Amino acid sequence: MDKAYWIGCPGRTISTGNDKDYPAPHFRKEFVWNGTGEGTELVIAAAGYYELYLNGERVGDQVLAPAPSCYDKHAHFNRHKLDGLLRDGVNVVGVILGNGFYNCRPIAAQPQVQPPWRNCPKFLLAIDGVLGTDETWLVNGDGPIRLDSPRNGEFYDARLELDGWAGHGYSAASGWLAAERVPGPGGELGEELQEPCVVYATLPMREISPGVYDSGQNLAGWGRLRVEGGCGATVTLRYAELLGPDGKPDQSQVSPYVTQGEFQTDKYTLRGGGEELWEPRFAYHGFRYVQVEIAGDAKLLSLDARAVGTGFAVVGEIETSDATLNALQSCAYWSFRSNYVGFPTDCPQREKQGWTGDALLAAETGLYNFDAAAAYSGWLEALADTQRPSGQLAAKAPLSGWGYNWGYGPAWDSALILIPAYIYAHTADLAVIKRHYDHMRRYLDFCDSMATGRILSFGLGDWASPVETPPPAITSTAYYYSDVVAMAKFAGLLGLEDDRSRHSELAGDIKAAFNAKFHAGDGVYGSGQMTELAVAVHHGLALDPQLTADRLAVLVKDNRHKANFGILGAKAILRALAEHGHVDTAYQVLVQGEYPGWTHWLKLGATTLYECWDGKSSCNHIMFGDFSAWLYQCLGGFEPSLERPGWKDVSIRPRPVAALPSFRAECRGYLSEWSWKGEKRMFKIVVPDGARADLSLPDGSLHALDAGEHEFSL
Repeated sequence: MDKAYWIGCPGRTISTGNDKDYPAPHFRKEFVWNGTGEGTELVIAAAGYYELYLNGERVGDQVLAPAPSCYDKHAHFNRHKLDGLLRDGVNVVGVILGNGFYNCRPIAAQPQVQPPWRNCPKFLLAIDGVLGTDETWLVNGDGPIRLDSPRNGEFYDARLELDGWAGHGYSAASGWLAAERVPGPGGELGEELQEPCVVYATLPMREISPGVYDSGQNLAGWGRLRVEGGCGATVTLRYAELLGPDGKPDQSQVSPYVTQGEFQTDKYTLRGGGEELWEPRFAYHGFRYVQVEIAGDAKLLSLDARAVGTGFAVVGEIETSDATLNALQSCAYWSFRSNYVGFPTDCPQREKQGWTGDALLAAETGLYNFDAAAAYSGWLEALADTQRPSGQLAAKAPLSGWGYNWGYGPAWDSALILIPAYIYAHTADLAVIKRHYDHMRRYLDFCDSMATGRILSFGLGDWASPVETPPPAITSTAYYYSDVVAMAKFAGLLGLEDDRSRHSELAGDIKAAFNAKFHAGDGVYGSGQMTELAVAVHHGLALDPQLTADRLAVLVKDNRHKANFGILGAKAILRALAEHGHVDTAYQVLVQGEYPGWTHWLKLGATTLYECWDGKSSCNHIMFGDFSAWLYQCLGGFEPSLERPGWKDVSIRPRPVAALPSFRAECRGYLSEWSWKGEKRMFKIVVPDGARADLSLPDGSLHALDAGEHEFSL
């Protein structure tokens, strides 16, 4: 891309006193192609989003590309194969730019400063040294996309469409402006390796009351409308997750986060003259319901919900005899997809921010259900880009600018260390560990500087708990310990013996300090809350993990299996119980229907996971979604690890539940299935070609399994 330069629309910039909403610019360039052979590539980088055309035809099926980054540190480019698209002689390439998160106003409900990179969108493009972006490109800055913003929405005026603008014979281009060469976003340019975002599902919406449409599923994406009517008529789509008391879509739970302009609203102005089909390009929403408002002479013919997210391949599936459990797994599936639209987010409607705690807690669910390693590897680059020289990390990535002095802490920051551990366990690929090892080491140096007697007391604790939250020191120190243990293993994998020895010694010191500080005796930790007991067991800190898990089981039963814990407890409690002989108790925590609890959300009508147990905030969060990974790991028994990474040689240890008649987990070609036949437990295990497994059954028997189907009864 040596002969290509960053270009933008002339005269546009974001500065003090100039925060104007500009229409999306359209760029075009004619060039001569006399090449032969296959493999010609177009490379395009954008600060913001782009949509690409060649000779009037759209190139690729990607949407919302490229994924956001810390643009002042790294900017990403995509490659597009042009085989079959180029013609001998004159060709025309066209690009539309959207603002994306490069030019996105900060949300109002948090003291977030403006990201340092914010400006109007720009791009850089090259075709095999034949074509590059420069001032000879033409641009029209007054097209039909009048406004586009990730949180506000998209306004489109079809009367201003530039018919044929990206194809041959477009005579109106003579009135277009010359593009302006502009500074790039500042970051190092590199190829985006993760899968692009795509429309992965289309759900027809039905009208449930006048002007109110329901997709039947909460999701991230947008509406696609089919309409006919007169020129100048307008259709407005207002998106929401819930219906209010009046039966209309209600945005009140989440809209206060956006105080400039509309919230989750798309507008389409008709050109008239026949049936028109439209959907947004550069904004997405979190919704189940849409309020349709028509001004003027127009009739809505149909409305579809278009589900949008990173184009993961699905690699896992859970099916059980319990409809409640199946519904919860479906909620986790949709919540994860809704909150991975280019990068991991907290929610798809109000914030759309890359909170590290949410990303960490959802990562194992992501890796068991989807081929998500490349996407997480890309996001970890953005997280590392937030690191200060001191080693401190921001609470959010890539949307940094705020989050260094609140919202972070070891239970959040550990995403930098534990997600690479999960990736390696699932892929056996050391690349992400090698790439970020120094970042991890610097982060642990920062923790050392914040520790008092090896205890860390800063950061958020068991967030979103319905009961009094334990002091963050117990959870922060637990994650600190797990980070150091992981780093000792990483050092061993990388052949760094001095580091391995140092981290192993530090881990021992942290464990001793943790027990001196928090062990109250007789297996009890802290004040004896569920989360306190569970983190001691789950993170490997308990002096007698079986005793502490037994006490946790009694506590859970005494509380009628209610979820008296927050997001950290939600991960630790199910695992601590199941891994120490209390899988039936853990299962009851998951399926009991009272508040607080997961199944209570289903009673409220949930099709995705909620932010809070009471359902009074976002209705599409993934931070309570680790139970899906738990189903694969504990009930299915799939246990990839740092010691046995990848899916070629797997340990399988299924744990049947007495109250669950049958369970089936498939992942990456493996199958773990069990059922009850009278008093007997029946097991079916499938190992894919080229792989093997070591099976441990509940009676203690061990079985070495080669590829093929295997059945057992106990």
